[in-house]
Amino acid sequence: QAQLVESGGGLVQAGDSLRLSCAASGRTFSNYAMGWFRQAPGKEREFVAVVSVSGGFAKFADSVKGRFTISRDNAKNAVYLQMNSLEPEDTALYYCAAAPARNSYTLPLSSREYIYWGQGTQVTVSS
Repeated sequence: QAQLVESGGGLVQAGDSLRLSCAASGRTFSNYAMGWFRQAPGKEREFVAVVSVSGGFAKFADSVKGRFTISRDNAKNAVYLQMNSLEPEDTALYYCAAAPARNSYTLPLSSREYIYWGQGTQVTVSS
């Protein structure tokens, strides 16, 4: 059974950094684009970042561009989200997700394209 498990969340201060990890198991995700989404209390889930199958292409939400990076290690079946210069507005439950890729540079932005989801890891940024 395919499973995604996030880790690395926590409580930090504004300006700090965190690195989220997503460990995939139950199948290989080397043919899936891997994304991160987040959901703050009272808000809808929103796209954060996505990395292509090869890891050579990525896209970010405007709100995190320049502060977050995404990477993947297909040998370890893992994906990472490096978050720098964290702001209180980044406080949310962060989800890892996998979307079937039509090609090696597919970058799905809509949550509807993702078929596997983790349970989430909480990130709280204090001011």
